[in-house]
Amino acid sequence: MTDSLAQTLKAQNDAGRARMPADTVATMDAATEQLRASGLVERSLAVGAPAPDFTLPDASGTEVTLSTLLGEGPVVLSFYRGGWCPYCSTQLRAMQARLPEIEGAGGRLVAVSPQTPDNSLSTAEKLELAFPVLSDAGNAVARSYGLVFSLAESPRTVYAGWGLDLPAANGDDSFELPLPATFVIGEDGVVRWRFVDADYTKRAEPDDVIAALRSR
Repeated sequence: MTDSLAQTLKAQNDAGRARMPADTVATMDAATEQLRASGLVERSLAVGAPAPDFTLPDASGTEVTLSTLLGEGPVVLSFYRGGWCPYCSTQLRAMQARLPEIEGAGGRLVAVSPQTPDNSLSTAEKLELAFPVLSDAGNAVARSYGLVFSLAESPRTVYAGWGLDLPAANGDDSFELPLPATFVIGEDGVVRWRFVDADYTKRAEPDDVIAALRSR
Protein backbone atom coordinates (compact mmCIF):
# COMPACT_ATOMS: atom_id res chain seq x y z
CA MET A 1 0.00 0.00 0.00
CA THR A 2 1.34 3.40 -0.98
CA ASP A 3 2.12 5.80 1.85
CA SER A 4 0.04 8.93 2.12
CA LEU A 5 1.77 12.27 1.57
CA ALA A 6 1.47 12.90 5.31
CA GLN A 7 3.32 9.66 6.07
CA THR A 8 6.03 10.44 3.52
CA LEU A 9 6.51 13.94 4.90
CA LYS A 10 6.63 12.68 8.49
CA ALA A 11 9.33 10.16 7.61
CA GLN A 12 11.24 12.89 5.78
CA ASN A 13 10.91 15.23 8.76
CA ASP A 14 11.91 12.57 11.29
CA ALA A 15 15.04 11.77 9.29
CA GLY A 16 15.90 15.45 8.94
CA ARG A 17 15.45 16.17 12.64
CA ALA A 18 17.65 13.19 13.52
CA ARG A 19 20.49 14.74 11.52
CA MET A 20 20.15 18.26 12.98
CA PRO A 21 21.79 19.52 16.16
CA ALA A 22 19.36 19.93 19.06
CA ASP A 23 19.68 23.73 19.06
CA THR A 24 18.76 23.86 15.36
CA VAL A 25 15.69 21.70 15.97
CA ALA A 26 14.70 24.00 18.84
CA THR A 27 15.14 27.09 16.66
CA MET A 28 12.97 25.71 13.87
CA ASP A 29 10.29 24.47 16.27
CA ALA A 30 10.17 27.84 18.02
CA ALA A 31 9.74 29.66 14.70
CA THR A 32 6.87 27.36 13.77
CA GLU A 33 5.13 27.88 17.11
CA GLN A 34 5.57 31.65 16.84
CA LEU A 35 3.96 31.58 13.42
CA ARG A 36 1.15 29.37 14.68
CA ALA A 37 0.51 31.76 17.57
CA SER A 38 0.39 34.76 15.22
CA GLY A 39 -3.09 33.80 14.01
CA LEU A 40 -2.08 34.07 10.35
CA VAL A 41 -3.67 30.72 9.51
CA GLU A 42 -6.99 31.85 10.95
CA ARG A 43 -6.84 35.16 9.08
CA SER A 44 -6.06 33.61 5.70
CA LEU A 45 -8.67 33.26 2.97
CA ALA A 46 -11.55 31.13 4.25
CA VAL A 47 -13.88 28.61 2.66
CA GLY A 48 -16.82 30.53 1.16
CA ALA A 49 -14.75 33.61 0.38
CA PRO A 50 -14.22 34.89 -3.17
CA ALA A 51 -10.74 34.04 -4.41
CA PRO A 52 -8.77 37.12 -5.53
CA ASP A 53 -8.12 37.02 -9.26
CA PHE A 54 -4.54 37.28 -10.50
CA THR A 55 -2.29 37.06 -13.52
CA LEU A 56 1.19 35.58 -13.01
CA PRO A 57 3.91 34.30 -15.35
CA ASP A 58 4.59 30.60 -15.57
CA ALA A 59 8.09 29.12 -15.76
CA SER A 60 8.33 29.93 -19.48
CA GLY A 61 7.04 33.50 -19.06
CA THR A 62 3.51 32.86 -20.30
CA GLU A 63 0.91 34.77 -18.29
CA VAL A 64 -1.70 32.66 -16.50
CA THR A 65 -4.92 34.23 -15.20
CA LEU A 66 -7.04 32.59 -12.53
CA SER A 67 -10.38 33.76 -13.94
CA THR A 68 -9.45 32.33 -17.34
CA LEU A 69 -8.66 28.95 -15.78
CA LEU A 70 -11.95 29.04 -13.89
CA GLY A 71 -13.73 29.36 -17.21
CA GLU A 72 -12.56 25.79 -17.88
CA GLY A 73 -13.43 24.31 -14.48
CA PRO A 74 -12.44 24.42 -10.79
CA VAL A 75 -8.86 25.32 -9.93
CA VAL A 76 -6.54 23.71 -7.39
CA LEU A 77 -4.26 26.57 -6.30
CA SER A 78 -1.26 25.45 -4.27
CA PHE A 79 1.17 27.90 -2.64
CA TYR A 80 4.64 26.58 -1.84
CA ARG A 81 7.79 28.18 -0.46
CA GLY A 82 10.19 27.32 -3.26
CA GLY A 83 12.07 24.55 -5.00
CA TRP A 84 14.82 24.86 -2.36
CA CYS A 85 12.40 23.45 0.24
CA PRO A 86 12.52 19.62 0.31
CA TYR A 87 8.98 19.41 1.70
CA CYS A 88 7.71 21.54 -1.19
CA SER A 89 9.46 19.24 -3.67
CA THR A 90 7.87 16.20 -2.05
CA GLN A 91 4.44 17.83 -2.22
CA LEU A 92 4.85 18.89 -5.86
CA ARG A 93 5.95 15.38 -6.84
CA ALA A 94 2.93 13.94 -5.02
CA MET A 95 0.58 16.30 -6.83
CA GLN A 96 2.21 15.47 -10.16
CA ALA A 97 1.70 11.75 -9.48
CA ARG A 98 -2.01 12.37 -8.94
CA LEU A 99 -2.43 14.88 -11.75
CA PRO A 100 -4.49 12.52 -13.96
CA GLU A 101 -6.99 12.06 -11.13
CA ILE A 102 -7.09 15.79 -10.38
CA GLU A 103 -7.77 16.56 -14.02
CA GLY A 104 -10.19 13.63 -14.24
CA ALA A 105 -12.20 15.24 -11.45
CA GLY A 106 -12.36 18.42 -13.53
CA GLY A 107 -9.60 20.35 -11.75
CA ARG A 108 -6.84 22.54 -13.13
CA LEU A 109 -3.74 22.48 -10.91
CA VAL A 110 -1.41 25.45 -10.58
CA ALA A 111 1.39 26.01 -8.07
CA VAL A 112 2.60 29.43 -6.91
CA SER A 113 5.80 30.49 -5.14
CA PRO A 114 7.75 33.74 -4.73
CA GLN A 115 10.66 32.32 -6.73
CA THR A 116 11.92 34.17 -9.78
CA PRO A 117 10.79 32.72 -13.14
CA ASP A 118 14.25 31.22 -13.73
CA ASN A 119 14.11 29.42 -10.41
CA SER A 120 10.54 28.31 -11.09
CA LEU A 121 11.71 26.88 -14.41
CA SER A 122 14.47 24.97 -12.62
CA THR A 123 11.91 23.56 -10.19
CA ALA A 124 9.50 22.53 -12.96
CA GLU A 125 12.25 20.86 -14.99
CA LYS A 126 13.91 19.11 -12.04
CA LEU A 127 10.62 17.67 -10.78
CA GLU A 128 9.22 17.04 -14.29
CA LEU A 129 6.01 18.91 -13.52
CA ALA A 130 3.27 18.94 -16.16
CA PHE A 131 1.22 21.71 -14.54
CA PRO A 132 1.89 25.47 -14.44
CA VAL A 133 4.41 26.69 -11.86
CA LEU A 134 3.84 30.42 -11.38
CA SER A 135 6.15 33.14 -10.06
CA ASP A 136 4.56 35.51 -7.53
CA ALA A 137 7.06 38.38 -7.35
CA GLY A 138 7.04 40.01 -3.95
CA ASN A 139 4.36 37.54 -2.78
CA ALA A 140 1.67 39.90 -4.10
CA VAL A 141 -0.87 37.15 -4.76
CA ALA A 142 -0.02 35.18 -1.62
CA ARG A 143 -0.52 38.41 0.32
CA SER A 144 -4.01 38.84 -1.13
CA TYR A 145 -4.81 35.32 0.14
CA GLY A 146 -3.55 36.25 3.61
CA LEU A 147 -0.60 33.86 3.61
CA VAL A 148 2.54 35.99 3.83
CA PHE A 149 4.93 36.22 6.76
CA SER A 150 8.48 37.43 7.24
CA LEU A 151 10.96 34.72 8.21
CA ALA A 152 12.33 35.41 11.69
CA GLU A 153 16.01 36.17 12.18
CA SER A 154 16.89 32.88 13.90
CA PRO A 155 15.69 30.57 11.09
CA ARG A 156 17.32 32.94 8.56
CA THR A 157 20.64 32.12 10.22
CA VAL A 158 19.87 28.40 10.08
CA TYR A 159 18.94 28.60 6.40
CA ALA A 160 22.12 30.53 5.62
CA GLY A 161 24.10 27.77 7.34
CA TRP A 162 22.42 25.28 5.05
CA GLY A 163 23.45 27.33 2.03
CA LEU A 164 19.92 28.54 1.25
CA ASP A 165 19.94 32.01 -0.29
CA LEU A 166 16.33 33.22 -0.18
CA PRO A 167 17.08 36.69 -1.61
CA ALA A 168 18.63 35.02 -4.66
CA ALA A 169 15.74 32.55 -4.99
CA ASN A 170 13.06 35.24 -4.76
CA GLY A 171 14.82 38.22 -6.29
CA ASP A 172 14.35 40.44 -3.21
CA ASP A 173 15.70 40.75 0.32
CA SER A 174 12.37 40.74 2.16
CA PHE A 175 12.70 37.16 3.50
CA GLU A 176 8.94 36.89 3.05
CA LEU A 177 7.38 33.49 2.39
CA PRO A 178 3.85 32.11 1.99
CA LEU A 179 2.36 29.59 4.36
CA PRO A 180 1.97 26.19 2.71
CA ALA A 181 -1.60 26.37 1.43
CA THR A 182 -3.87 24.71 -1.10
CA PHE A 183 -7.27 26.02 -2.20
CA VAL A 184 -9.93 24.36 -4.32
CA ILE A 185 -11.75 27.19 -6.09
CA GLY A 186 -15.09 26.63 -7.80
CA GLU A 187 -15.97 27.92 -11.26
CA ASP A 188 -17.81 30.77 -9.54
CA GLY A 189 -14.54 31.95 -8.00
CA VAL A 190 -15.49 30.91 -4.45
CA VAL A 191 -13.18 28.86 -2.23
CA ARG A 192 -14.75 25.42 -1.75
CA TRP A 193 -12.00 23.77 0.29
CA ARG A 194 -8.68 24.78 1.75
CA PHE A 195 -5.60 23.55 3.59
CA VAL A 196 -3.41 26.10 5.40
CA ASP A 197 -0.82 25.25 8.06
CA ALA A 198 1.82 27.13 10.05
CA ASP A 199 4.03 24.02 9.95
CA TYR A 200 5.96 23.90 6.66
CA THR A 201 6.28 20.11 6.98
CA LYS A 202 2.50 19.67 6.67
CA ARG A 203 0.81 19.79 3.25
CA ALA A 204 -2.55 19.16 1.62
CA GLU A 205 -3.22 15.47 1.01
CA PRO A 206 -3.87 14.75 -2.70
CA ASP A 207 -6.72 12.40 -1.73
CA ASP A 208 -8.45 15.28 0.08
CA VAL A 209 -7.98 17.61 -2.88
CA ILE A 210 -9.48 15.06 -5.26
CA ALA A 211 -12.38 14.39 -2.89
CA ALA A 212 -13.07 18.15 -2.70
CA LEU A 213 -13.16 18.35 -6.49
CA ARG A 214 -15.51 15.40 -6.75
CA SER A 215 -17.90 16.75 -4.11
CA ARG A 216 -18.57 20.06 -5.85
